[in-house]
Amino acid sequence: MFFFALLTAAMLSACTIVTPVAVSSNPIGPKVGQASSTIILGIIGFGDASIQKAAKNAGITKVSTVDMQTSNYLGIVVIYNVIVTGE
Repeated sequence: MFFFALLTAAMLSACTIVTPVAVSSNPIGPKVGQASSTIILGIIGFGDASIQKAAKNAGITKVSTVDMQTSNYLGIVVIYNVIVTGE
């Protein structure tokens, strides 16, 4: 039973970090766009975590800030999420 508890705790372990990437002189607008990409085992990747895709998803034409959120699940699955704000 102890082994299964440790295995469950390890599988639920994750680390998420948000870091600023870019800032412009444009005013911070009400729109927030996100785009994500997932990488499995460092080999298989899918999704589009580009700034252009995140801006397009929210209809942003003037980008104010760009942040990158990285979530790592035991080094097996890594999810990159780009967060763009602007008008």
